[in-house]
Amino acid sequence: MRILTLAAVAALSLAAAACQKPAEKAADDTTKANAESAAASTAATTAATDASAAAAAPTPDAAKADANAATDASKTAAAHADKAADASKDAAKADAKAAKK
Repeated sequence: MRILTLAAVAALSLAAAACQKPAEKAADDTTKANAESAAASTAATTAATDASAAAAAPTPDAAKADANAATDASKTAAAHADKAADASKDAAKADAKAAKK
């Protein structure tokens, strides 16, 4: 009888853990999406600053260096934005999965 009771408690514990996992994954993915979005925003600001510096550069070489920095920052912003979008999609899927349970 004790073994059956312990087995039932263990099964219920596993079931409860399984129900929590999608919700926890959704929360983790949302946190990741927010962090990536913030990183994308920071990189976009850096790109804008570098582009402005390129436009106001005193020499062609300085303008080229600033333009290259703006390009790199734009690429970084795009990469972070893609990661944020992926994490948001993952969070939405996990959230929908959690809602079903």
